[in-house]
Amino acid sequence: MSDWLTWQVVDSAFPTGMFAHSWGLESAWQQGEIASVDALRLFLQESLLQTAFAALPFVNTVYASPDRLGAVDALADAFLTNAVANRASRIQGRTLVATAARVWPSRAMDDWQATARATHAHVAPVAGGIFRLLGLPLPTAQRIVLFGASRGILSAAVRLGIVGTYEAQRLQHECAGSLEAMAARATALTLDDIAQTAPLVDLLQAGHDRLYSRLFQS
Repeated sequence: MSDWLTWQVVDSAFPTGMFAHSWGLESAWQQGEIASVDALRLFLQESLLQTAFAALPFVNTVYASPDRLGAVDALADAFLTNAVANRASRIQGRTLVATAARVWPSRAMDDWQATARATHAHVAPVAGGIFRLLGLPLPTAQRIVLFGASRGILSAAVRLGIVGTYEAQRLQHECAGSLEAMAARATALTLDDIAQTAPLVDLLQAGHDRLYSRLFQS
């Protein structure tokens, strides 16, 4: 496995549908919860911790045991009680599967796509299987998930006009320590560790569909 593959997957040009979502930031902003850069920084930190405990256990489990996709995906569907987050996860999962099948066509990828179509195709468990098929080491896969969350939130913040591009990049750099700490814990996370660590963020995201105007899907 070459580093070129890792850079391709994390590149903003890689079409996963991620940038159609704000990770709940748009709803939080419109409801007055993101009134400063400090508030955005706190939202980012809380969202990253939530990503670690709400996504990586699913990624880890299916990476280790791809044959468990159906059961793990069903658990992810039950865990995501927030209808907005549940829908976003399924959309991103289906997009990731379709993109991987087109970019890296193979019999194994076609089989994985067929298997995923028989499930809800939530993005975390589906990603675990795809990253394994691509030959990405598990620690790299975990970092991709964490980095994707931070970049997605900050990209949404720029497009919403909360911060400019330079400030967003400073925040991205600032959260490197937190990302490193979470990545160090990531390998040990199992399905027993699944947790909702930021219920207020989840509640704000759940109100996304009731916003008067929306730029993002979630």
